[in-house]
Amino acid sequence: MEAPVLAAVVEEWGATPVYAEFGDPEARDGALAATVEASALTNLTRALISGKHYASKEIPLPAIPGFDGVARLDDGRRVYGYSVAPYGMMAQRTLVAADGLVEVPEGVDSVTAAAVPNPGISAWTALSFAAKVQPGDHVLILGATGVTGAMAAQLAKNVFGAGRVVVAGRDQARLDWLLGAGADEAISMRDEDLAERIRALHAERPFDAVLDYLWGPPAATALTALADSHPSAHYHATRFVQIGSIAGDPIELPAGILRGTGIVLSGVGIGSVPPEVMANARTEALPRLFAMVASGDLRLETATRALSDVEDVWTTAEPSGTRVVLVP
Repeated sequence: MEAPVLAAVVEEWGATPVYAEFGDPEARDGALAATVEASALTNLTRALISGKHYASKEIPLPAIPGFDGVARLDDGRRVYGYSVAPYGMMAQRTLVAADGLVEVPEGVDSVTAAAVPNPGISAWTALSFAAKVQPGDHVLILGATGVTGAMAAQLAKNVFGAGRVVVAGRDQARLDWLLGAGADEAISMRDEDLAERIRALHAERPFDAVLDYLWGPPAATALTALADSHPSAHYHATRFVQIGSIAGDPIELPAGILRGTGIVLSGVGIGSVPPEVMANARTEALPRLFAMVASGDLRLETATRALSDVEDVWTTAEPSGTRVVLVP
């Protein structure tokens, strides 16, 4: 008799996954059975299993967490792909969507390959589609010390050619690291007046794009500061892209900030980006991201944990700027 398939299993929304047996997946139309090699614990995976995410309704319970990851297909190919509910990637075996699979190059290990796509595709889409960053642009990143914010800072400078990248965050060590990875200037949100620094920098040379991974009070402060120092002599568009809300939700936003300035407010997430844009990011941007990681031109910190430790991992905060990856 075949050994049981072990996985992280959630029986009800918001519960901590437990390491338990789950039904062995079988290939079906549009989905392939595969052996999992690694799956990153991302904010998206947590949100989907909380039941509060707008895409949670697509997941039947009980379910296995793990929106994406790296798996070995039965034909031997090692691929990155998206899971097919209720079979997430935090399991020994899973189902992956047959379309959009990206083969992982030999020079990238499975843990790194599992960690790169979520922050990499998110940052790439935010920079190219929503923020429309062009060579020479002035870019501000709020929450840059996190995994995705740090990825965005590196890509903004080294791929999209931003003329000046300003990063803001609370972890001074990570801010110092970013200054050596592409950022031109750092704002410590612990010690400095965020509003005053943004006002001064925007008045000196207006920001063309702001990537916000925080929302809450920091976003309200930044939007007010941008409005206060918005150039009055001429119109200047500042594309404010909302991506994460770890600092709180909702915020107070006076209508005049949008009516009286060139600030354009939009978001990036499931549902706000056309499917063809996401498909392009997977098939064209992801191979480039893998190549950059292999060459050392893109840096990402990871921490590997055993899938059997999922209960402890799920309830423990990951180190700042480090992506935790579970392996069976």
